[in-house]
Amino acid sequence: MFRFLFTRIIQGIGILWGLITLLFLIFYVLDSPVNYMVGENADAKIIQNIIEKYELNKPLGTQYSDYLVKLIPLKKTPKGLVITPPDLGVSYQNDRPVLDLIGTHWKGSAILAFFALAFAAIIGISMGVIAGLYKDKPTDRIIVSLSVLGISAPSFFVAVLLIAVFSVALRSLTHLNATGYIFETDVFTGEEVIIWKNLFLPMIALGVRPLAVFVQLTRAAVNEVIQTDYIRTAKAKGLDPFRILMIHALRNALNPVITSVTGWLASLLAGAFFVEFIFNWKGIGKLTIEALQKHDFPVILGCTLTVGIVFIFVSILTDLLYKLTDPRVTV
Repeated sequence: MFRFLFTRIIQGIGILWGLITLLFLIFYVLDSPVNYMVGENADAKIIQNIIEKYELNKPLGTQYSDYLVKLIPLKKTPKGLVITPPDLGVSYQNDRPVLDLIGTHWKGSAILAFFALAFAAIIGISMGVIAGLYKDKPTDRIIVSLSVLGISAPSFFVAVLLIAVFSVALRSLTHLNATGYIFETDVFTGEEVIIWKNLFLPMIALGVRPLAVFVQLTRAAVNEVIQTDYIRTAKAKGLDPFRILMIHALRNALNPVITSVTGWLASLLAGAFFVEFIFNWKGIGKLTIEALQKHDFPVILGCTLTVGIVFIFVSILTDLLYKLTDPRVTV
């Protein structure tokens, strides 16, 4: 187990290094970000000051090596080496540390991804079990058709469709906002309040595709398990069908579903970009798109690195969970 973790961590570091290198080369060989930080009629001295402030006058190789060194979470002090957060640089647009910006936006992405995944897992697994138990019957065909439709629909299209229906056409009934964040400031008290209704539409828009995938996986797994000998034996012994399903069938059928659920968590965190932007949801995705529009390279690199770390962490966690649920799997 230790060897597995060590190997995967080393592989993850290599992936992150390659990701940083690729993005660094792409963004830093494009048009200078100074053009997006100042107006067209900016004074030459102001431009020079900005270039020196953000060290854009250094050679590309030096900027690259300096960035990698700042990512090392160790700093030398008179008392020796101490562990410190990595330095992701400073935003070109608002002069704030990128790590602070990610910290203020991370909570929104995590909340949205968690609720979207919970919604997809609960509804998707339930529908998949029903479809599996009623294979080739009208109920199964309807559920499968809906799941195929859900897989085919991009999240941003679902988001726009949900806004058009529930926030525009049926707003008098639903009272749902087209945009908004789960945390808002009360104009009278100045306190932060939770607006749960603002989570409803983004959660559904982001959860539709994984929900459809969970339906298909669960249905296929249930169909396979209920044909096994030990399930036939349990039925022959006269055991309660619900007990057979919950204790014997689902335990083995859900292994591939568990893998998919944990994998989708990272995908939702990374795939929420357009959903967050459409619903004006304060998250990593919205922050990244705004940074792309303004060529704010440190923010783009920082957000991409953060999502990459999440993918690697969830990938390792998925393998470990799969091992725990099925002892036959070796890691």
